[in-house]
Amino acid sequence: MQQRLLQQINQPVSALGLGCMGMSEFYGASDDSQSLLLLDKAFEIGINFFDTADTYGLGHNETLLGQFLVNHKSNRQQIVIATKFGIVRNEGEYERRLDNSPEYIQQACNDSLQRLGTDYIDLYYCHRRDHSTPIKDMMQTLSDLVAKGKIRGIGLSEVNSDTLRQAHAIHPITAVQSEYSLWSRQPEEDLLETCLELGVNFVAYSPLGRSFLTGNLNTASLEEGDFRQALPRLQGEAFIQNKKVVEQFSQLAQAWHFSNAQLCLAWLLNKFPHVIPIAGTRREKYLIENAKATDIKLTAEQIQALDDLFDPQNIAGERYPDAGWGGIEK
Repeated sequence: MQQRLLQQINQPVSALGLGCMGMSEFYGASDDSQSLLLLDKAFEIGINFFDTADTYGLGHNETLLGQFLVNHKSNRQQIVIATKFGIVRNEGEYERRLDNSPEYIQQACNDSLQRLGTDYIDLYYCHRRDHSTPIKDMMQTLSDLVAKGKIRGIGLSEVNSDTLRQAHAIHPITAVQSEYSLWSRQPEEDLLETCLELGVNFVAYSPLGRSFLTGNLNTASLEEGDFRQALPRLQGEAFIQNKKVVEQFSQLAQAWHFSNAQLCLAWLLNKFPHVIPIAGTRREKYLIENAKATDIKLTAEQIQALDDLFDPQNIAGERYPDAGWGGIEK
């Protein structure tokens, strides 16, 4: 598989990462044994970049990755683990509070290291900014964790360019993670260019639009607990309008001999050299299909056709319900 470089820590990673959240929460029931087999398969086909967070399954997702790491002790230096701190939730609730205080960061990091069963975290993100904590205090705490060898790189999630510049001036930022896909294109306004200027990688989460862009999502059969039931873009008139756009997209993908998912990922990989999509899946079929996107070369005309089809004015509804906007900077 093609690789890209996390520039600030000089770490090669697969051009496509694996988002692991759905193996623990938010997308219906999952099976740990199947998830571990999928993680093994991902590494076997060249994916070495795995994304998790302490809030996914309230620690379960990190523990799951910890079991995966136990089985790959000899490959630890080739495996890149990204996890996050800052979102505090109660079991069974989507509502959350944010905490970026130095005391919380230090405890959260130690807890994540224990669950992952590793001596260091390759990339440690602030999951959401809590503006009651000055950025210099948060960054100094993270810098201290780097100095102690507990983390290698510092990341920020869902921040704007101003926050990125402030943080990067205190300690180099390795990556910014935000939602970015054909139907979520806010990062194109200036954040992607800021990352490129500063030598910061951009990690695109939900690159398949919560699976809606694949054309295979049956919203009527979503399991209980699947948070997509609350997404504004999948409700009422917004759903009808967005479905029409995806139907046109499916026609393009078929004409170009790609799956929808492959075309989503190829669009991201072909547009910017510093973007690394992390696509989540629990099925080997889709894992292998997605991985093939790293070999696709799109023409400038194909990229423009997709840009035009998914012009933000053509997309209806917000990307999160009200409870999901906490800490997201615009």
